[in-house]
Amino acid sequence: MTWMIYGAYGYTGELVANYAKSQGLKPLLAGRNEKKLKAVAERLELPYDVVNLEDEVALRQALGEMDLVVHCAGPFEVTAAPMIDACIATRTHYLDITGELAVFEYAHSKDDEAKRAGIVLCPGVGFDVIPTDCVAARLKEQLPDANHLTLGFDSASRMSRGTAKTSVRRLGEGGAVRRDGKIETVPLAYKTRTIDFGNGEKFAMTIPWGDVATAYYTTAIPNIEVFIPASPKLVKRLQRMNYLRWVLRFEWVKNWLEKKVEQQPAGPSEKQLEEALTCVWGEASNAQGEKVSLREKVMNGYKLTSHGAVDVAQHVLAETPQGGYYTPAKLCGAELIERYRIK
Repeated sequence: MTWMIYGAYGYTGELVANYAKSQGLKPLLAGRNEKKLKAVAERLELPYDVVNLEDEVALRQALGEMDLVVHCAGPFEVTAAPMIDACIATRTHYLDITGELAVFEYAHSKDDEAKRAGIVLCPGVGFDVIPTDCVAARLKEQLPDANHLTLGFDSASRMSRGTAKTSVRRLGEGGAVRRDGKIETVPLAYKTRTIDFGNGEKFAMTIPWGDVATAYYTTAIPNIEVFIPASPKLVKRLQRMNYLRWVLRFEWVKNWLEKKVEQQPAGPSEKQLEEALTCVWGEASNAQGEKVSLREKVMNGYKLTSHGAVDVAQHVLAETPQGGYYTPAKLCGAELIERYRIK
């Protein structure tokens, strides 16, 4: 089986390529920047191909020789659709490491086309959203009639530049929750509450995390919110920012914010990758007021992403599931989280 890592020279893409190499695998590395791509490929002694997503003919020609692509080049709100469309056209399985709601919804809208093409579409095969998706699936098993699902995580790890760019690009869109089965736009820091994610109670706020989309497809629970720890000061700052969200939608403002992000380190250090663990939490409740909760400790989010992307790719290539849209827990089972659990 032949497979590709697209965007293999970005911070997370390179981690994915490193892990694949450590497992004795030989994916084709791809991307549009030949200098950066060649440096990674030569270091890992892996084949590479310079492919620009904007060149539809060249992209489809490259994918036509692949069984699967792991898409790692963001911002995914820009890059996912052309890659997904090309994968459907060339009958190439599609995985990515996004956490962007719009991408999950776009992939889900392509379910019928993926079925006809006989390919898997499974975005979110990294920290976004493997651990939270598996927690959601297990909570659904414990409380089958749940109608509310709350998920969250606590990580001390630094964001990569790519994740930070995605975050600032979305500020103008506000937050998001799922209510009565539909995704609703809400203000930034829409809700706050105190949560014990697994390392003591912390003040937390809602964020527009990928599970607002994916957990619904995994569990069919119609009301979903996702929380992370946040200082009261940050919450107030974000709530004040709601009055200026319209300004943040201008492309020149997004570009300015992205340039600010470029001044940050590429991502977590080697020490953080090994030591900065993540606490994942979830709670489900039903109409009768019954509640169940679950806590897990997993490896650093970026390390988990590098492992998850490769693990799910190998699962798809080995098991050849029926075509269609999947979430990680639907594709690999809720037990997938056990690979990344810290005892």
